[in-house]
Amino acid sequence: MLELILQIFTDYTLRNVALGSALLGVIGGVLGAFTMLRRQSLLGDVLAHAALPGICLAFILTGSKVPLILLLGGGLAGWLASLGVLAVLRHSRLPEDSALGVMLSSFFGFGIALLTFIQHGNNANQAGLDQFIFGQAATIVASDVLNFMVLGGLALFTVGLFYKEFKLLSFDPDYAHSLGLPVRGLGTLLTSLTVLAVMVGLQTVGVVLMAAMLIAPAAAARQWTDRLSSMIGLSALFGALAGVSGALVSASRENLPTGPLVILSISAILLVSLFLAPLRGLVWDWVRTGQNRRRIFLERLLLDAHVLHNHDVLTAQTLAHRRRESPAAAQRHLEMLQARGWVQPGHAGYALTPAGHQKAHELEQAMRVLPKTLEGT
Repeated sequence: MLELILQIFTDYTLRNVALGSALLGVIGGVLGAFTMLRRQSLLGDVLAHAALPGICLAFILTGSKVPLILLLGGGLAGWLASLGVLAVLRHSRLPEDSALGVMLSSFFGFGIALLTFIQHGNNANQAGLDQFIFGQAATIVASDVLNFMVLGGLALFTVGLFYKEFKLLSFDPDYAHSLGLPVRGLGTLLTSLTVLAVMVGLQTVGVVLMAAMLIAPAAAARQWTDRLSSMIGLSALFGALAGVSGALVSASRENLPTGPLVILSISAILLVSLFLAPLRGLVWDWVRTGQNRRRIFLERLLLDAHVLHNHDVLTAQTLAHRRRESPAAAQRHLEMLQARGWVQPGHAGYALTPAGHQKAHELEQAMRVLPKTLEGT
């Protein structure tokens, strides 16, 4: 693996593929954060699939397979699809997911029809157009990387310029509207920037897999933080890491496609985040749930012991009778309280320590306050 990493600086093809994939990860990660927060995860899928007829029409009109021309055609088609979705939502009663699904299938079906028409034509230059469906990262050259840098730089510069407005739009569009901000215009601008990310991704991971590069980095970053700025940074980092690692794994063996491996890499990062992220990871959630259950159990146990201490004798037998458990279990529970420093053995049984009395008093006070709080709400 170290050899492969060093080859990034010496191997022309690997360097271009790794840089192109990393740029896609950064741009997709940044813009995907806003897309996910706006609950428009399917929008990236629509834009990617809608790009296919634009690529085909660009080839039909120009007869050229220059990547920039094809990507501009795909980006324009994606942008028109996004405007179509907004128009459907504004002038019909269709829910958003239905509008997105209809637009996705319509544009992609049109793109497949155009692609079939081109393949059965007499133009020998049409070979390779179908690779945009699944990506063709191995064909990335230095000029493509430069195009990606220009498109990505434009997108990232715009995000930095309108960061506060995009942040408000993502979390509270009604409040943004009340402040007089052009909510529709900002939404269209953010969607247009997402189109730029799709244009970068078409050549790297293709139409089918592009949506994952918009959603997976942001979803992984969301597990680690509650701050938008940190989420954007982590999302960009995860996207870049997935791009470079996918390119390296692809270069390690023959006939390993880069695009799918980039998606597998970001999927692995997402799985690790879902399970191990301290903030929202499932493992830590299970740990916290177990700790909370143990805390609640011990607090209820202490309250039972406190009642017996005040009105009876606190022994394993009396505790077992009150809690309807065996004396052996009650003895273990008393030892648990003793380990916490809440009870101590005495001549006639167990007695609460000063710390146990104070903790029981705090719990009783909290139980008295809670019903009043609920009544107030």
